[in-house]
Amino acid sequence: MNVIIRQEKLEDINEVYDVVQKAFEDAYYSDHDEHHLVKRLRNSASYVPELSLVAECRNRIVGHILFTEIKVGNHTLIALAPVAVLPEMQSKGIGKLLIMEGHKIAAQCGYKGSVVMGHDKYYPKFGYKKASSYGIKAPFDVSDDHFMAVELIEGGLTDVHGVVEYAKEFFEN
Repeated sequence: MNVIIRQEKLEDINEVYDVVQKAFEDAYYSDHDEHHLVKRLRNSASYVPELSLVAECRNRIVGHILFTEIKVGNHTLIALAPVAVLPEMQSKGIGKLLIMEGHKIAAQCGYKGSVVMGHDKYYPKFGYKKASSYGIKAPFDVSDDHFMAVELIEGGLTDVHGVVEYAKEFFEN
């Protein structure tokens, strides 16, 4: 299976919307608003076009990942949310490709770290560990096991401490 990871283009928006919606349709841990969240974040000041990536297989978009800027104290980091893969394409390594390429591009853009709220068995595979171990806290009530951070540059989170400030679009409906 040949999968290409590339930056999202304007003409991909509707297909990405469908991919994200289908990816979370039956997810029990979801509020089923991720497709709308992506749309809101695209229009936010926190949106970084270089960090909105798609996975393409046989000229069809099968996955999407979005990283947006967040603040922790006076530091600008990124938040991974969401990563979506079509249900029939899950467990084939597509999410992994999206996350790894996103981390690589983010590091090249100078971002020192990424935060994610997600599955505590999945994200540690990519270096994520409890955000609290870096002194990074969520602005809402969430299990310490599910709120994680990763350094994109060695030592990148050493001097980062505080509460994450997400884009307001994360909290709108």
